[in-house]
Amino acid sequence: MEPKSIQSSPRVPAPAPPDLERQQLEERKELVRAVKAINESAAFGENYELTFVFDRPNQRTLVRIIDRETKEVIRQLPAEYALRVASQLGKD
Repeated sequence: MEPKSIQSSPRVPAPAPPDLERQQLEERKELVRAVKAINESAAFGENYELTFVFDRPNQRTLVRIIDRETKEVIRQLPAEYALRVASQLGKD
């Protein structure tokens, strides 16, 4: 009998407790309200808007200021070069 290779299954995170899920949901709703208020106030100018994006490869939240017309990223935090450096450090 030949041994078969064992394939590891992808890690599935344990479900969060219901109270934690509710709290996270409320925090997300609050964040969305805050971003909408900032964008409506034109704090970054009439043509720009604040966005939050989750970068899956780096498992980080990015904050971006976007041109509303062209959808061009004007500013991003953390900056692309910082993400590249962090990625390279993680590989070593």
